[in-house]
Amino acid sequence: MTRQRSTQTMKPATAAKKLGVHPDATPDEFRAGVVSRDELDALQADPPEWLRELRRNGPHPRQVIADRLGVSISGLVRAEITEPLTTAQIAALKEEQPEWLRRERNTRAEAQRAEARLRVERSGRRPDDPVGG
Repeated sequence: MTRQRSTQTMKPATAAKKLGVHPDATPDEFRAGVVSRDELDALQADPPEWLRELRRNGPHPRQVIADRLGVSISGLVRAEITEPLTTAQIAALKEEQPEWLRRERNTRAEAQRAEARLRVERSGRRPDDPVGG
């Protein structure tokens, strides 16, 4: 006898995070219920207009803002960016290049270099060895 597979569901906020959109910006009908794994897969495969619009123009969640600005989420917090931003607001910050943005980009770049160094050390390769060499 085979067991019937139960449908995996998630809260709308979790689904919104997986879709890369701000939960409060999603339509009421999306926020009203639960989202199944199959529904999430369908939204990712063929996003409806509201989802394409949110991904294009925002408002965006912190992780998307951080990625688009090239900083960490902690960097956003240090800069007191706590509200969702639209694509236009993100573009304006990139254009403006405030001091905090330059500083946080440098901080993130240094952290990434340190992580890369640690990966090389843990793998036993020398930094100048070709990958897989």
